[in-house]
Amino acid sequence: MRKLILNFTENPKADILSGLTVALALVPEAVAFAFVAGVDPLVGLYGAFMMGLITSLFGGRPGMISGATGAMAVVMVHLIQKGNAVGMSLDQPIENLGLQWLFITLLFVGLIQIFAGVLKLGKFVRLIPHPVMMGFVNGLAIVIFVSQLGLFKETVDGSKQWMTGNNLWIMIGLVALTMGIMFVLPKITKKLPAALTAIIVVACITIFGKVEVSTVGSFIRDGGGTGLEGSLPTFQSQIFQLFTTIRGHWDMIFSTAFLLAAVGLIESLMTLNLVDELTESRGSGNKECIAQGSANILNGLFGGMGGCAMIGQSLINVNAGGKGRLSGVVAAVALLCFILFGAAMIEQIPLAALVGVMFMVVIGTFAWSSFRILNKIPLADAVVLIAVSAITVWQDLAIAVIAGVIISALVFAWKNATMIRARKRMKEDGTKVYEIWGPLFFGSVQAFNTKFDPKNDPDRVEIDFIESRISDHSGIEALRNVANRYLDLGKEVKLIHLSKDCKALLLKANPGFEEVIEDSIDDPRYHVVTDVMDDEV
Repeated sequence: MRKLILNFTENPKADILSGLTVALALVPEAVAFAFVAGVDPLVGLYGAFMMGLITSLFGGRPGMISGATGAMAVVMVHLIQKGNAVGMSLDQPIENLGLQWLFITLLFVGLIQIFAGVLKLGKFVRLIPHPVMMGFVNGLAIVIFVSQLGLFKETVDGSKQWMTGNNLWIMIGLVALTMGIMFVLPKITKKLPAALTAIIVVACITIFGKVEVSTVGSFIRDGGGTGLEGSLPTFQSQIFQLFTTIRGHWDMIFSTAFLLAAVGLIESLMTLNLVDELTESRGSGNKECIAQGSANILNGLFGGMGGCAMIGQSLINVNAGGKGRLSGVVAAVALLCFILFGAAMIEQIPLAALVGVMFMVVIGTFAWSSFRILNKIPLADAVVLIAVSAITVWQDLAIAVIAGVIISALVFAWKNATMIRARKRMKEDGTKVYEIWGPLFFGSVQAFNTKFDPKNDPDRVEIDFIESRISDHSGIEALRNVANRYLDLGKEVKLIHLSKDCKALLLKANPGFEEVIEDSIDDPRYHVVTDVMDDEV
């Protein structure tokens, strides 16, 4: 019971205050991503509320924040546009059909993510190399920084233009003041949450000083919205009736669902990994997959935008002391309260205060040590780090991580492919011994085959694997082919120091190999292509 309570909150005060700070930061983010996706701001806010509440209660990482995200919004927009076009082409046009298609798609997204959790696919985030993680963090910091620059624009004659003159200097000054408070206050006292205090101070200056600045309310109205005021999300009873409108478009629904599920899981699991490092604890990727999927299904049923883990808000939460599940619950509930009761007050918060908070997140997120170690790590790792950072900025986080893992895997395979060696020696009885050193797998098969000379070798040959490891089926097949080349020439070949699994696989395909394989008490005991990994908590 004590462990359960501590998991929910170790420090209620810190969790509550950090949750309120995150809720304030969630508003413009959710609204902005709703505009990107082409949906009403309330749909984005409802999505942030439902994602945040479910994942905070049942997710795999206390302190992590989920909501509507840009990575998923840029995928959603094409589906919504397609659905609206189909709706207008019907004999009886269906208004906002694209939005209804999104809700249906979120049901499949949730099922896919739950399925990934049940299959325990979340554990594979542990396989992401450190250079990929560092590049991901640096790219993320740059993306957050660049995304905030758009808030330095104002609407002039119906178009967005960069701020100039007094408006620009006031914006810069308020951002600097916010950052200054967040930097200095923790050095004076840690009893007050720096981010929340900075937001309140800057908001009071602009409200009571009657300073004309861009606010959350003006941001929503400039984007085409009408405000934050709303009611509780309702069950989308018509969603199942709309399945008939998808006829002929299932391919788009399913392809979008798989893409959204993949993007959401990659971003969520990477965030989980990052928060694990910051808190020096370990979350459960599989539980997070199931929680994310459940939250997206709920979004589809109740009219939310859906989403995944929000890295920036998660970092704000953790840095402000919100390390329990209570912080995420408070953020979600506070966000809903803002919509229902506090819209007028929240709309007066200056964007400059929120930009300042995010800039401090950028400073804290960027791995500045990467500049110091860049010329001290292997060239391949440096290339991966820079490539992941660049792709994160150029494309998105999911593509960058996938590309980084692929590059790292190819580099690893190439390095290990060149490591295999075969030391040759002759026994007194005329037997030639090949002592294999290095891993035998798909990448080293070609080099392995060139080590042998069956035609010119003596009639008795031993191939010793005491210093080698056969890592996959390609290695097994290569060994079988080499042995058969000697046997076809009528020569005697012995395979010694093979692991139990290698022997089993060889004998399954070639029962006659019982005479070729020689048992020894010091045979290695490793698994070939094992899928055994430690279960996550």
